[in-house]
Amino acid sequence: YDVVRMRAGLRLPVKKEAAADTAVLQRAQREWQSESEGPIANWEDFERYPWPRPQDADFSQIEYAARILPLGMKLLISPYGMLEPLMWLMGYQPFALALYDQPDLIQAMADKIAGIYVPICEALLEMDAVMGLFPGDDMGFKTATMVAPQHLRQYVFPYHKKLAAMAHAHDKIYILHSCGNLEAIMPDLIDDVGIDAKHSFEDVIMPVEVFKARYGDRIGVAGGIDVNLLASATEDQVRARVRQVLDACMPGGGYALGTGNS
Repeated sequence: YDVVRMRAGLRLPVKKEAAADTAVLQRAQREWQSESEGPIANWEDFERYPWPRPQDADFSQIEYAARILPLGMKLLISPYGMLEPLMWLMGYQPFALALYDQPDLIQAMADKIAGIYVPICEALLEMDAVMGLFPGDDMGFKTATMVAPQHLRQYVFPYHKKLAAMAHAHDKIYILHSCGNLEAIMPDLIDDVGIDAKHSFEDVIMPVEVFKARYGDRIGVAGGIDVNLLASATEDQVRARVRQVLDACMPGGGYALGTGNS
């Protein structure tokens, strides 16, 4: 690898559901975000929530990695996104209602999240070993965005635009990982937010070679080998698909081979 991706400390406590892991290679239990409730439902919850402070971030693991990196290798820092924590802190269903019923609370939460992670990212971008930011913020599902594009423009994109501008001011890159169908907002992400590359592709939504042909002259393209294929196909099928993707995406450059949405 040319880079290693590392988390930018300070997690936000959220409510999760859990059940036994029934996979062949099971790992005790599986956890996922609750759709129906979260730790914040109203202003009282907002005030009681244990918001972390940016000055409490622990950079020791990142600093250690920076010291032992092989020559020429760099770090990509993965901070929280904005849409995901907003949905997680309320639960997706209450969040969808709050966009209309409590927009002032949504804005306050967005401001609070930005107030935590923007200073952390600013400090990390000062490190020579850090080559850029690579946040994960899943904004879509199979056929559309998780919320209306206008809500993303109001609450989510200003945060990403700020982080991208900070990275560019340090002559570093900003790669966005975001799952789902983002066709309706790709012009925003490229022209307004200013992402340098996009990661996360599923063949059932838009095969990576289609994305590369459509947007590859404007931004970099990362990943693209569908995880469903990797989990279910034979080695020969995987090799054939990888060659197909490389033949389509290598011309013109700007492509990094990797898994589709992980």
